[in-house]
Amino acid sequence: MAVLLVTGMSGVGKSTVLGLLERRGYRVVDTDLGGWIEDAPLPGGTGMEPQWREDRIEALIAEHERSGEPLFIAGTVVNQGVFYPRFAEIVLLSAPLPVMLERIEARGTNPFGKTSGERERIIADTAEIEPLLRSSATVELDTRRPITETVDRLAALAGSGNG
Repeated sequence: MAVLLVTGMSGVGKSTVLGLLERRGYRVVDTDLGGWIEDAPLPGGTGMEPQWREDRIEALIAEHERSGEPLFIAGTVVNQGVFYPRFAEIVLLSAPLPVMLERIEARGTNPFGKTSGERERIIADTAEIEPLLRSSATVELDTRRPITETVDRLAALAGSGNG
């Protein structure tokens, strides 16, 4: 079965989608939680950036390739491209910036994006990073559509009868 990456900018609904997939019986890993990410030097020593711990991600993917069970991995980090060949699909969740900012303001489960500085960073990151994610994605899902439709599409991409 498939290992799928669910990626996108803050506020597009990655955590919400993962929660619903998990309720349907799928294995999901939100790499923002649980020690999957560490601050590491960028190539060329130009600074530090949150990155996947490649040893842990490699072991996770290998485990699921052997198990035959579908797996959804969510995250948006600078080194995720290292693993693109291992994903059956790279799914970009997207929404217009005003929708993302409204969701971030309303959410109570994640404090990121509440300060003006963080919101400015989200705006700048969306302009810079989302086009890169889009160019690498195999599928893009607009999360303004009903959430159950997004989850159904992801379940279909996994190719399993869990959903």
